[in-house]
Amino acid sequence: MEAKNSLFMLLLLVIICNGNAQLYLSGGPKSNYTFPKDFLFGVSTAAAQIEGAWNEDGKSESIWDHLVHNNPNFVKDHSNADVAADSYHLYKRDVEMIRELGVDIYRFSVSWPRVLPTGFANEVNPLGIQYYRNLIDELVKYNITPMVTIYHWDLPQKLQDIGGWTNAHIVDYYTDYANVLFKNFADKVKYWITFNEPMQTCLEGYGGTYRAPALNRHGIAEYLCTHNLLKAHANVYHLFDKQYRPLYGGKIGMSLDSNWAEPKTNSTKDIEAARLYLTTHLGWYAHPVYSTEGNYPPELIKLVGQKSQKQNYSRSRLPEFTPSEVDFIRGTADFFGLNHYTTYLLSMADKEVGAIPSHANDVGIIRVQDPNWPSKSSSDWLKVVPFGFRRLLQYITKTYNNIPIIVTENGYADFSGVDDKARVSYYGHYLNALLHAIHVDKSNVHGYFAWSLMDNFEWDDGYVSRFGLYLVDFKSPNKTRTAKHSAKLYSSVVATRGLPADYDPADFTAFSSAPILVSTMLPLLALYRLL
Repeated sequence: MEAKNSLFMLLLLVIICNGNAQLYLSGGPKSNYTFPKDFLFGVSTAAAQIEGAWNEDGKSESIWDHLVHNNPNFVKDHSNADVAADSYHLYKRDVEMIRELGVDIYRFSVSWPRVLPTGFANEVNPLGIQYYRNLIDELVKYNITPMVTIYHWDLPQKLQDIGGWTNAHIVDYYTDYANVLFKNFADKVKYWITFNEPMQTCLEGYGGTYRAPALNRHGIAEYLCTHNLLKAHANVYHLFDKQYRPLYGGKIGMSLDSNWAEPKTNSTKDIEAARLYLTTHLGWYAHPVYSTEGNYPPELIKLVGQKSQKQNYSRSRLPEFTPSEVDFIRGTADFFGLNHYTTYLLSMADKEVGAIPSHANDVGIIRVQDPNWPSKSSSDWLKVVPFGFRRLLQYITKTYNNIPIIVTENGYADFSGVDDKARVSYYGHYLNALLHAIHVDKSNVHGYFAWSLMDNFEWDDGYVSRFGLYLVDFKSPNKTRTAKHSAKLYSSVVATRGLPADYDPADFTAFSSAPILVSTMLPLLALYRLL
């Protein structure tokens, strides 16, 4: 009898632990809080992913056009973005969808090669300017606030031919480009983002081969790219601040991508690995702009310098900012744009990591994901870990002096279909975590943008992965858009400023029929505190 009682108690404990694990994973119990009245709800897109019309009306070739046209095997389904969702011709339908959702603000990007086909400001394409003016006017007509991303990965190929972001003169070329946009649109655009996910641009596009231009110059090109990009960001911020803000008002920042870093175990080494990951990845771009001290994170400077010396380089592969450049870059943002999707487990490497030299090798940490974390996503990396979202928001608030945060991207990928239960569940869990972040943790979050308004060309995934709130029938002549169930959920949250009544924070069945087990040591310790 005693043995049976012990077994019963053990089973009961497993059931209780699993229930609490689900609540832990979701970021907390269901929140009865609501989003503030002035909280911004929006949706995001990018020109290269939705516009199509890749060579119409004077637009020149972008680095993504060049990459996929010359390397069709780069994309999973061998597709390209020549037509995509055809938003160049269907922008009025896009605005109609935004109105249906009831959101306050629409974040879209401008295509540099559409506005400046040569890459330089000596030739401004009037048809490109007119397209964006039409889109902005259509938004303003319905009281939807435009948020413009100046650069979302589609550099003119003509500039890439002369070095792209590794050419120091790109700072001036980019400033000239931004000035053209400010001159034409600053009277109606009140939110600007200089760069979307610069780490993807530099680390994956110049250091690696995951993004255009896929240079594969590890350990060199990503650092040169970053150095020029941060200077360009600061240049444009100061241009806006001095010449356009006094006339029209408005705010300007940048959108950085970051996963949350959870230690793989509760060991001192793994805790240090998680901290180091945030410092040398998110901090690589955030520290120069948002920290009190400015400059690259001291640990990144030290690590790259030491590795460079061991590899017999005459100087660090990480370029140095002068003291005046540090001052010029520091504080050049009115808000912290955050793109977040998932969480990783971090540990210290016990041997050389990746290519030598490379940023990964310089830092020397390993990231993995817990196989028990739920996901049925079409993107293998997109595990559903809402507690990581909450923790990251708290980390940014504490680390970067309570800077206002706008979540400029958050979303979920599936394979297609209107009945997108997994995406509905994802948004429920992440918005629940966001409410806890705002009201319990006092994270300074001012806005949230769902990625994405509609299905699009998802870079190397082509049209296999779908992130949209609206289904796009890419085979139809009119690229028919249809609201998914997730669009209805999001519009409900926007209208009520709260979660739906039937949301269950312990329900992860949309992702997996198997029990949700949290198998890492730190989550188990947190569960222990809950019990």
